Amino acid sequence: MLQAPVLGIVIPCYNESEVLPITINALQKHLSDWIRNGKISNESFVLFIDDGSRDDTWRQIERIHQHDARFQGIKLAHNVGHQHALHAGLMEGYEAADCLVSVDADLQDDLDIIETFVKQFQAGVDIVYGVRTDRTSDSWFKRTSAQWFYRLEKALGVETIYNHADFRLMSRRAVAGLAAYPERNLFLRGLVPTLGFQTSEVPYTRAERLAGESKYPLRKMVALAWDGVTSFSVRPIKLLFFLSLFMVVVSGGFVVYTLYRFAEGETMSGWASLMLSIWFIGGLQLFGIGLIGEYVGKIFSEVKRRPSYTIEETLK
Repeated sequence: MLQAPVLGIVIPCYNESEVLPITINALQKHLSDWIRNGKISNESFVLFIDDGSRDDTWRQIERIHQHDARFQGIKLAHNVGHQHALHAGLMEGYEAADCLVSVDADLQDDLDIIETFVKQFQAGVDIVYGVRTDRTSDSWFKRTSAQWFYRLEKALGVETIYNHADFRLMSRRAVAGLAAYPERNLFLRGLVPTLGFQTSEVPYTRAERLAGESKYPLRKMVALAWDGVTSFSVRPIKLLFFLSLFMVVVSGGFVVYTLYRFAEGETMSGWASLMLSIWFIGGLQLFGIGLIGEYVGKIFSEVKRRPSYTIEETLK
């Protein structure tokens, strides 16, 4: 019989005071059931990462830790964003666990599926992805934009798992492999698949958020998608190069056309077409400069080698 593994559940939190009591109650029940049934070791734990919350999220983590030592906490000195907070939890928790499961604090991900994750891990799988079977709990806009996001990532050469967010299990050695990646521009959905360990996928249905507000509004979703593209692919720059070649060909055609009309002695009004050309080419040039600047900015942040997070307080 396989030995029950030590499971660590990593939960990034940012202003989650409304939903956290529900999350804690659900996790207490599941942990007790899994331990009682021999699915996981009684040394298993939940690690909350407070990502600079401005409400009483950290006070709730302190209270549950006083009553149940299985619930641990790390308070970051300031808000670093979901990806960095999740990364902090993985880095600080993997040495104490055989495997780690990352899940959002809003409990939209199905906790019952974690038992299936653990079975896959015991069968020798190092990374188990939770993959959504449908997106009916999302709005039409979020559902449509997410589908286009995955298609765009694939078209630009970014290796991602379709309809997978950050609900996954990783073995200790998989997280140790992730720790060897020194990047500061984090996009874990694209980074984890590059580790190369044995993987599997578990389908599940994502529920609606029980309380509080989503921490991924449109602005943050667009920023995450952009980070995913620019952190893992240089195809945008290549596409810009080919677009510039195309514009050279088009410009050459306009030159030939202009010389022909001049030779025929025809008068060209040309104001509208000239203005449109200036605006289009000028906009294209500014876009190209901005795109190159984005990549240069990422290089700048990488070479400084600053830590991606700072821990203010730890409850273990």
